[in-house]
Amino acid sequence: MSHDRVRARSVVFLATGVLALPTLAGCSSNDEAGRPTAGQDVAPAARDMVADGGTMSWALDALPETLNTFQADADAGTSRVAGAVLPSLFRLDAQGRTQRNADFLESAKVVEREPQQVVLYKLNQQAVWSDGREIGADDFAAQWRALSGKDTAYWTARNAGYDRIEKIERGANNLEVRVTFARPYADWRALFSPLYPKQVMGSPDTFNDGARRKLKVTAGPFALADIDRRAGEMTLGRNPRWWGRPAKLDKLVLREVPRTGRAEALAKGKVDLAEIDSTEAGRITLAGRDKGGGQDPLAHGPGAQLTPAKALRSWAIVNGSDEEAAAAEAEAREATRTAVKKYASEQAGLSGYVVRKSLEPAYTQLALNGSEGPLADDRVRRAVARALDREALAEAVLKPLGLPAEPVGSHLALAGQQAYADNSGALGEQDTAEARALLADAGWTPGGALKDKLKEKKPKTAGGEAGTESGEGSGQDGQDGQDTDDGTYIVGEDDGKPADNSTYVLAPGPAAAYQRAALTRQADVLGLPGEADTTTDAKKKTDAKQKAAVKKAAAKKAAAEKAAAKKNSTKKNSPKNKNVKKNGAEKVSAKKKDAADHTGPHDERKSAVKSSARDQAKGGAPGAYAPKGTAAPAAPAAAVGGPLAKDGKPLTLRFVLPSGEGSESLRTVADRISRMLERIGVRTETAKVSDTSYFKDHIASGQYDLALYSWPASAFPATDARPIFAKPVPAADGSLNVEQNYTRVGTDHIDQLFDQAMGELDEETSRSLVRRADARIWAEAGSIPLYQRPQLMAARPNLANAGAFGFQAPHYEDIGFLKPGAKPSGSPSAK
Repeated sequence: MSHDRVRARSVVFLATGVLALPTLAGCSSNDEAGRPTAGQDVAPAARDMVADGGTMSWALDALPETLNTFQADADAGTSRVAGAVLPSLFRLDAQGRTQRNADFLESAKVVEREPQQVVLYKLNQQAVWSDGREIGADDFAAQWRALSGKDTAYWTARNAGYDRIEKIERGANNLEVRVTFARPYADWRALFSPLYPKQVMGSPDTFNDGARRKLKVTAGPFALADIDRRAGEMTLGRNPRWWGRPAKLDKLVLREVPRTGRAEALAKGKVDLAEIDSTEAGRITLAGRDKGGGQDPLAHGPGAQLTPAKALRSWAIVNGSDEEAAAAEAEAREATRTAVKKYASEQAGLSGYVVRKSLEPAYTQLALNGSEGPLADDRVRRAVARALDREALAEAVLKPLGLPAEPVGSHLALAGQQAYADNSGALGEQDTAEARALLADAGWTPGGALKDKLKEKKPKTAGGEAGTESGEGSGQDGQDGQDTDDGTYIVGEDDGKPADNSTYVLAPGPAAAYQRAALTRQADVLGLPGEADTTTDAKKKTDAKQKAAVKKAAAKKAAAEKAAAKKNSTKKNSPKNKNVKKNGAEKVSAKKKDAADHTGPHDERKSAVKSSARDQAKGGAPGAYAPKGTAAPAAPAAAVGGPLAKDGKPLTLRFVLPSGEGSESLRTVADRISRMLERIGVRTETAKVSDTSYFKDHIASGQYDLALYSWPASAFPATDARPIFAKPVPAADGSLNVEQNYTRVGTDHIDQLFDQAMGELDEETSRSLVRRADARIWAEAGSIPLYQRPQLMAARPNLANAGAFGFQAPHYEDIGFLKPGAKPSGSPSAK
């Protein structure tokens, strides 16, 4: 497990960074994964253009509590230190794929598959620890024993992969390491990155406590020089025993700077590189624009809202007869002057930075809690998903930042990574009408509360009529047997039969089974390479012509019916006309009956084919649509006018969001989602909670219906993503063990696909299994990926080879400041 993967497993649910994880090789022209949606922005420069020496300060949210990446409280700071001071056998490139790190590894490959998988590592002969001892098989064996899970005295966070190893042996010498697996493991490249010395891994005491606050022995371009927790600083210095390209910087200082104080720290020049939010990025952009503008007042900030009219009114209040109001206004004016002065000073400092931007190797999702309530019904979850315009949501967040706004098509990888494929077709594209139809099939209908309450027959009580309920459910029945139906479509109303004799509505049980089976079939198709459904331009044109013809025919029919209705309106009281109507109705009924009696298997097959073709034409799986006959309400306004209801209860979902600073984009997305759901008759109740309780008290405990949080993309999804989507199982104490699956939605088959992918040594077959698992996850609609998260970094203009890294792991030895007059030019060379 590399340090990149460890830091990524710590999910960041708010607006702070969710970091990366590790797949393989370059990107060919026909690679299904394509290229990353956005490239990295690090001001690349050749090493001979970067000055030797200097100190670079990098902002951290907080100093890490532990330096052991395999412990539960490891965080982004832990990973940053490990990446600079410890061996990493494989590291991520700009495509999000793992590459051999030649500083530590000459080669690594599977040398035997039968009867057992054997991987042979050949280490760089120059690779040594900071104490002079060569890196070798003893370090591998110590790490395996610590992380295998066999010795519970080691307090490890995860044992994935290490628990499959049977033994570790020396090869021809100590620089050759033979790892034999008891069970095949496709993600073997995930192991031993970072690699700790045997002094750390050799005993439970040194593992649990020895590496939390210090690392005596390291092996990287930097070494841990000092930790000052009072000052909130951790200093890394050049490693004198480093055999690779020497670090350009003398020192790398990791400085604790909380998010709330980041703009001030940047303005005072306390850091050279810091992750920022969109507000701070906007301020830096404005500062650069205003640079050199003289003493003119800023057209933004706290003083920007002061118009001449407001200034005159303020002057009048201060000089008015009301002394109390004058004092309050004078105090407010002084506070404004102070804020304007502080803002202008900070802007002057921020002008010394530039914004570097890319997309993080992480995506924001809408999580639907499927453990209870309306969302326990997969039809309701799919309806919510089909109501979302994911492209519009991505644009709302990314377009204002000048970043590519493309919806994420996979739960398990991002564009550019080898396991990536857009499997969203397993669920279907946005379709409001189909979403309403799915809700109707699940029994949620407009006016459902009214219908259900009217059907309740309450006994008369002493002194009055049967009790009636107030509010939406109250009303009166029609009199004299008149039909009071308001046109609301109720599945199986009153007599339990289909409400419309001209259509066929499946009962909820068979309907759900039908949809699930169809989605499952489509998920399998989408998961296989080269089997994605495509639509040619010719077919699109044909469909457009057919739609136009149908629309034209419908318009003609409507006009004819209107004229006929007008012509016959004067004859409606004629006895003769009544007889004609009766006889005509009997004839039509007879014709319908005769047609129904002669409907055979051939016609049914034709109908099924047409239905499937319709579903495929709309871009989704057949089962992503409601069964035939489950129509949306005739009047779209009906759904918007009030919530859907079932058994007298309205369909309302609780949307839980963080309330802290930096979460504005999540709240913006949530507002848009709520409006989209309102169009299908689903109401949301928004609950804004503190950042500290958001995850622990709401997401992890399942106290939500809808929520927004982020997951990292992994280069080893079979290993890393399985706990996120594993089917929850009952624990020994009767509770539900959900691992990291906080939506509580999963299936046995998804688990089986992950397990098969993890044990499949053929890389293409393993990736195919991962894609099939992803398609099935889409079909379950427990998690809806929305967009890749923006990555915004404030950096000194002359800082090279650092910034918005995107997928790529930092090459710490190449980071530095440009020589005077030098400009970023290209990738670092080997000089």
